[in-house]
Amino acid sequence: MKLGLIGAGNMASALARGIGEPVLVSDVDAERARALADELGGQALDSNADVAERADVVVLCHKPAQLEQVAAEIADKVRAVASILGATRTEQIENAYPGVPVYRFIPNLPAEVRRGVLCYAPGTRASEGPETELLELFGRAGIVIPLEEALIEPAMAIMSCGPAFLAAVVDALADAGEAHGIERAQAARMGIETMAGTAEYLGRHGDDTAGLRARVATPGGTTERGLHALEEAEMPRAFRAAVDSVVEMARA
Repeated sequence: MKLGLIGAGNMASALARGIGEPVLVSDVDAERARALADELGGQALDSNADVAERADVVVLCHKPAQLEQVAAEIADKVRAVASILGATRTEQIENAYPGVPVYRFIPNLPAEVRRGVLCYAPGTRASEGPETELLELFGRAGIVIPLEEALIEPAMAIMSCGPAFLAAVVDALADAGEAHGIERAQAARMGIETMAGTAEYLGRHGDDTAGLRARVATPGGTTERGLHALEEAEMPRAFRAAVDSVVEMARA
């Protein structure tokens, strides 16, 4: 299957690298398109229409506000459309591309290293196109989680915005370590490796976060005291506020 990308920004590039196949790509920044195509052994083309004519599936990676503009250029040429556009429902995409199978994905940046989360909502004609093959291809970049479309926005707040939130956690831990005399780079590395190891551990133990906390936080011990401090500092409320704010903006 030949994928064609309309747009070569950060998320498009991360997804393409995770999939690891040569792609056709166009972008308003021709040099950026050329760099991505060269990296993957693909080809940068001169126009969106050229991509649509040659690709089996066109992946919309442009700005959401450009939906109608891009569709006017390529709607009569596409065979199937996959979208990674934020705040753009499958209904809107189907209206822009009538009669064409539509597949909506929300990926996150770790897709670049094949540890991504890709939430998926199929359009009404998804079964008429290469759905199975497309899911297998996108699955190279991480785990694909089918969702009712109404849940895409809160999912996006967790898994698409989440890497930035978790990076902020590492920064906070590094700041705390530095305040106690550890070199900041060392403290950051401790936080990063602990995050990676914790994810691996949870994956092997049924995602049992409560069980992990029980094993680490012995009653009356230092970890328990630290967890109480996080509660008192309203850490859970802070993350809820972050998710709520993202959902509110995405649904506006």
